[in-house]
Amino acid sequence: MKLVFAGTPEVAVPALDALLSSGRHEVAAVVTRPDAPAGRGRRLVASPVAERAEEAGIEVLKPVRPRDEDFLARLREIAPDCCPVVAYGALLPKTALDIPARGWVNLHFSLLPAWRGAAPVQHAVMAGDEVTGASTFLIEEGLDSGPVYGVLTEEVRPTDTSGDLLTRLAFAGAGLLAATMDGIEDGTLHAVPQPEEGVTLAPKITVEDAQVQWSAPALRVDRVVRGCTPAPGAWTIFRGERLKLIQAVPVLDRADLAPGELSASKNNVYVGTGSHAVELLWVQPQGKKPMRAADWARGVRIAPGELIGV
Repeated sequence: MKLVFAGTPEVAVPALDALLSSGRHEVAAVVTRPDAPAGRGRRLVASPVAERAEEAGIEVLKPVRPRDEDFLARLREIAPDCCPVVAYGALLPKTALDIPARGWVNLHFSLLPAWRGAAPVQHAVMAGDEVTGASTFLIEEGLDSGPVYGVLTEEVRPTDTSGDLLTRLAFAGAGLLAATMDGIEDGTLHAVPQPEEGVTLAPKITVEDAQVQWSAPALRVDRVVRGCTPAPGAWTIFRGERLKLIQAVPVLDRADLAPGELSASKNNVYVGTGSHAVELLWVQPQGKKPMRAADWARGVRIAPGELIGV
């Protein structure tokens, strides 16, 4: 088939690579979000997908809005058979959805209908799911509601951050998307409607969502820290400034600290929660680089009984 691939972040690059190396389909063009400011200088930078496509000598389309007529006209000229999508980052209007003969097929990082929305992996980690996965489905106008072509499952490991899990799903899902294109092309794969029960939503995780509540059980604190790593980053307040929490682990045999109460020794930093304590392993003070929590604690000289999160 002639394909136009749509994607933007690094997590979409493995799928693009899988399609480029399949030897079976032609990736005629790539659709991605416009260049965005990045770094301290805030200079415009192309998306990871755009950079990979340019390396491969593929035409790159960067519409401000997918409903822009110039973009739609170019898409009609290319006349793709199918448009595979991974984390493109913009809603596709019906005028665009109607152009490829076999539609737009999305690789979504959950077992649909669970976790429909922008942040399925983060929500799976924060909810304590033991198994998640990826699905390929035909895009409709509803939110991730289209019929499903294929799925794969992936164990959520006890120490997984959302970044760890998303990386594994990106590479496994790349193979699923390539296999889905093959099955659509040869007629052996047909989309099946999603069940009506079991629908859960995964909206974007905001900075406010990532604030740790120390009155919650230690297990919840652990899930929030892992689910918000690397982005947007779990955080709390210490002495009026934001402290990013990069790694924290529950300590089942310590329950002597009140919620938010700090206890520091030479090599360990503990915080009380609504159940037992958690040990802080890595933190990032405001305006500084990540550091071991024990080094941070020595530098700030925590007072006995001092609270975090206030």
